[in-house]
Amino acid sequence: MLALLDNGEEFVFSKVGMDASGDSFNSIKKLETSSRKKPYNPMINAGAIAVSSMIKGSDADNKFSRLLDFFKLITEDFNLELNNAVYQSESETGNRNRSMGYFLKSGGIITGDVEEILSVYFRQCSINVTAKTIAKLGLFLARDGKLSTGEEIVTPKICRIVKALMLTCGMYDSSGEFAVRVGLPSKSGVGGGIISVVPNKMGIGVFSPGLDSRGNSLAGICLLEDLCNELKCRIF
Repeated sequence: MLALLDNGEEFVFSKVGMDASGDSFNSIKKLETSSRKKPYNPMINAGAIAVSSMIKGSDADNKFSRLLDFFKLITEDFNLELNNAVYQSESETGNRNRSMGYFLKSGGIITGDVEEILSVYFRQCSINVTAKTIAKLGLFLARDGKLSTGEEIVTPKICRIVKALMLTCGMYDSSGEFAVRVGLPSKSGVGGGIISVVPNKMGIGVFSPGLDSRGNSLAGICLLEDLCNELKCRIF
C-alpha cells in the first residue's frame, strides 16, 4: 500500500506482476526462466523485495521508520516495534533473499543499494504483531482504507488491488485451493500468521506456527475454513 501511495500503480506494476507464480514463496527460478523477468507478484519474497525498494526515504532507517509509522496508523496499534533479534537472524541467514536482491538489481527491477533495500525488507519482516494486530489490518482493508474514525488513509482502489492480490497470490502456491476452501482475501506469513478480509464486515487474524509444505499455517487454514462454514462469510 505504501509503495502504491509513494509511486502510483503504473510504476509499481512495471516492476512486479499481478499473477500467481505456481512456485514456493522463496523460489528464485522464474526470475531467470520467465520471459517477464520480474517477480510474479508482491506476495512472494522476490516481489516483496522489489516493493521494499520502492519505499521513499533518505536511507534505510528513514524508509523503515515510514513503514513502521504507516503500519501503526492503519492497524491503530501504536505499540508495534521491531524485534531486533529476529531482524538480526533474518539478516544473517537470508542468503537466498540476498541472492534475489542482487538478481533483481542486475535485471534493472530494483535500483539503489541492495543491502539497504534488504535491510528495509528484513526489518519489515521482523515487526512484532499479535493476531489482534493483523485482524485490525484486515478490518482496515475491509473498510476500504478507512480508520475506525472514518478517516480515509488509502483509496478504495488501492485496497481493491491489495485484496485482489491477497485472494489470488496471498497463500503462495496454494492460493487457488485456499480460495475454494475458505474463499476470503488472505495473506499468510511463514511465522504462522494469516490475515483474512471479509469485505465491508471484518478482519480476521489467526496464528499457529505449525506450517504445511507450502509455508502456510495448518491449524490456521482449518480454523478459517470452519469459521467461514459457521458464519457463511465467503465472498463466493
